[in-house]
Amino acid sequence: MLHLIATSDQTAQLLAASRRQAGLTQAEAAARIGVSQSRISAFETDAGALTLTQLLALCGIYGLQLQLRDKNQPVREPAPIVEW
Repeated sequence: MLHLIATSDQTAQLLAASRRQAGLTQAEAAARIGVSQSRISAFETDAGALTLTQLLALCGIYGLQLQLRDKNQPVREPAPIVEW
């Protein structure tokens, strides 16, 4: 599924939803990337605290892939409506 993210709040919500979908607790996700459970909680509240390295690590364990595109180019597939 394609998720278009424009804000850190959307990123935080996507990370929380993706962790749950992956069947991981905050503690399990934290252990996999080498941070504390409270840090995962903070990411899921304010993704502005994430480093790129941490974001990529979370994407990896949650089965996500980070992709950047030119926002002035049309999307080839219609973006699904995602409720947060």
